[in-house]
Formats: sequence, structure tokens, C-alpha cells
Amino acid sequence: MKPVTQEEISGCGIAGVAALSGLSYQEAKTVANSLGIFAEDSSLWSDTRYVRILLGHFGISAGEGELPFSSWETLPSLALLSIKWHLENGRPFWHWVVFWRSPNGPVVFDPKKSLKTNTRTDFWRIKPKWFIPIEGKPNPALKRDCAKARSPLAPR
Repeated sequence: MKPVTQEEISGCGIAGVAALSGLSYQEAKTVANSLGIFAEDSSLWSDTRYVRILLGHFGISAGEGELPFSSWETLPSLALLSIKWHLENGRPFWHWVVFWRSPNGPVVFDPKKSLKTNTRTDFWRIKPKWFIPIEGKPNPALKRDCAKARSPLAPR
């Protein structure tokens, strides 16, 4: 697994799913857009539904609900974390990052474009609020299937 850098200021959710699925940002964005998910939509970083839809499209199983962060040691091997959590006009917002217990030790893939490196180990600086455990690996048959992407939010 490798980090993916977001190409839009609000594309951290798409970049996180791209990293988990082994895609480039553009590939994940193409699929996201075909599912009615757009980086410009602030709901992408204030609601977990859209990231869950995108994960599901790639056959990646995510745990139900959001679990409160208590320590780095208690995180599962793979998780999406909410960091920089804050309220704006009573609405929660956060930045998505990926936590991975790699063979070389735990890392956080932070998609923020302005970072020198998107692979972080400075855990003392990262303040997660909650996380979503990632329980399954991507289904290779769905990995690059952009043509069949259909929004579960659209009428059938």
C-alpha cells in the first residue's frame, strides 16, 4: 500500500479510498464522480456515507459506525481516521487519513498535498477523534471497474 495525494482541497476522502484500493487519485475520483460523489461537496468530509459508498464499490469492508479513538496501540491493522475534527456552524468537519500497520511499523497516510511526505510517523502530532475499521481488502475484480459505477443514491 502507498499514500495517495489529494488533488482538490477537499479530496481527502477520495484519496484515502484510493490508497486503500490501490488506485491513483484520478482513477478513484472518476469512480466517485460516476457514483455522484464529488470532492467539492463538503458532505464528503462531514458525513461518512459517501466514503462508505466508495469503499463498498471497491469491495472494501468497513466496520459499522465510528469508534472513538483511544490510543494508537488499540487501533486495528487498517483504519480510516478523522483528524482535525471541528465544528462549523454546528456541523462537524474533519480530514480523512489512513492508518496502516505496515510490515515496517505503523504509518499514517495523510493525503494533504502540501506535506513534504504523505507517509507520517509523527503520531504525537496527529489528534484523531474517531476511526472506521477497515475489515476487508479490495475485491480485485472491482478495482478498476469504472464503467459499472452507479450511485446507490440514484433512483433505480
